[in-house]
Amino acid sequence: MTASETKEKPGWRKVIASLGNRKTLFMTIFGFAAGLPYALLLGTLYAWLSDAEVDLETMGVFSLIGLAYAFKFLWSPALDRIDVPLLKKLGKRKQWIVTAQILLGFILVVLASLNPVSSLGLFSLLAGIGAFASATQDVVIDAWRVDVADEVATIDILSTVYQMGYRIAALVGGALALFLAERTDWPTVYLTMGAIMLLIGFAGLFAPDAETTVQTAKEMADEHGLRKTGQLDPRVRGWALLAVAILWGWALLTVGTFMVRSLGSDAETRPDSVAFISTMGPLIVVATVVIPVLISALLVRFERKGQYLLTKDVPAESTAGRFLDHGYRALVLPLTEFVGRLGWALIVILGLVLTYRITDSIWGSFAYPFYLGELQYTKDEVAVASKFFGIGALMIGLAAGGYMLTTLGRMLTLTLGAVLAAATNLLYADLARGGAVVQSVSDITGFTWLIANLGGDAGLAKLMMAIAGENIAVGIAGAAFVAYLSSIVAKGYSAVQYALLSSLTMLVGTLGRGALGQMIEEQGYFHVFILTTLMGGIAVIICIIEWIRISRLGAKSGIDQTALKGV
Repeated sequence: MTASETKEKPGWRKVIASLGNRKTLFMTIFGFAAGLPYALLLGTLYAWLSDAEVDLETMGVFSLIGLAYAFKFLWSPALDRIDVPLLKKLGKRKQWIVTAQILLGFILVVLASLNPVSSLGLFSLLAGIGAFASATQDVVIDAWRVDVADEVATIDILSTVYQMGYRIAALVGGALALFLAERTDWPTVYLTMGAIMLLIGFAGLFAPDAETTVQTAKEMADEHGLRKTGQLDPRVRGWALLAVAILWGWALLTVGTFMVRSLGSDAETRPDSVAFISTMGPLIVVATVVIPVLISALLVRFERKGQYLLTKDVPAESTAGRFLDHGYRALVLPLTEFVGRLGWALIVILGLVLTYRITDSIWGSFAYPFYLGELQYTKDEVAVASKFFGIGALMIGLAAGGYMLTTLGRMLTLTLGAVLAAATNLLYADLARGGAVVQSVSDITGFTWLIANLGGDAGLAKLMMAIAGENIAVGIAGAAFVAYLSSIVAKGYSAVQYALLSSLTMLVGTLGRGALGQMIEEQGYFHVFILTTLMGGIAVIICIIEWIRISRLGAKSGIDQTALKGV
């Protein structure tokens, strides 16, 4: 099937063709594999620890394993350049995906055999290794999605089904795990989940890999690629590599030391995690993103101005020279490619990345206190509304987002997602004031009657209506945002570039939760939801700016405006 034939299909036919594709099937499986360990290690595990009567302070320390996800970009360059022994033939991405999945499966099985009280040290160590393996898997799966996308299994469809698989895993690893634990025990739950991960790891052996694998391997083997006439002088590249390596090395050492101290120290001497995230978090971002991007911009400027360039080929004649080339390709070249290709537009893109998910990320930690404490719903009501019904609404949003991507285009869907994500905060603002508007909508649409006939009441219907509105909006926005991020990274450097962007996505929300908690204490939830709505408006404005930029870029390049529909 040619690209033109694919583009001529109506949106729904294109979606059906994509869903029947082998790459789409494995993308769904990989999305599930990415979501399951996250749910088990950073959510359900605390239910097990609670049943085992582990103290709250120790459980708080366990939450620090989540730093592996926040700073996964620190080791992403290695995943782009280093092969797993004996597994290289599987492919550039598959070798790491399969390894991480099998390792996660074994870790979950071993956790099932341990007592979290008597074997707390080993238990926490395995949980930490599991989080590291899970974050590693996320990096490579994101890169795999970018690398394998084509005209049939488009980046938009792959991003949507990935999100669907991920959310299904959240339901399996969360609500279903709790359901099974109530009827069996926790070791049985984790043994079952471990077996599922092992099966996925085995199935991953048969997944397609990136068509660019051979070409990339050839480039890696070409030690003279950066030493030809017109390339940057190796000495300049060496200084740049040294600076970036020191900055990333410091960040990795800082995070690693903090996690070791937190998991291994006595309760009285453990470092303050809140203080670490609020003070060191911004410094780590500056050291690993801001300064390296500025260094990359300087290198790009040198190249374009014709400064510090080689006047003849200078092959690497020493191990140190070859090591410099490989290190530069792994750590610096993904950044220079990004800066060189996007230029000043990178500022707009980083602004969009930092603000797009802020409306749901910044207040997510306060959702249960809002439902249970402020609104006085029971745990059962919250479980039904937010887990079972909420996940269903989220899946509807993802499906709608996937369809909108194929029919309306990426940037229109991205902008609408930002508008909806911001606007649905007003539903919660209404709930904080009694929920009169949400209740009226629920009554008029017949939703209250439906929930009443299913055993609920008007109060539960009101909560479910608000959660449905938010989750559908989040589903649309999530599908569009993942597709957008995947579209702006380069295939050859997808692991590093996507890991950086995805790590920045939740940065503002993570750093702002302390101030938001204080605002809730002082002014209440209503004003917080008004604020998050206004903050979401910033993302809408940046989306429009980015949309205009991409449209103008297409016009200058002579691209047919109908072709921009998928952009």
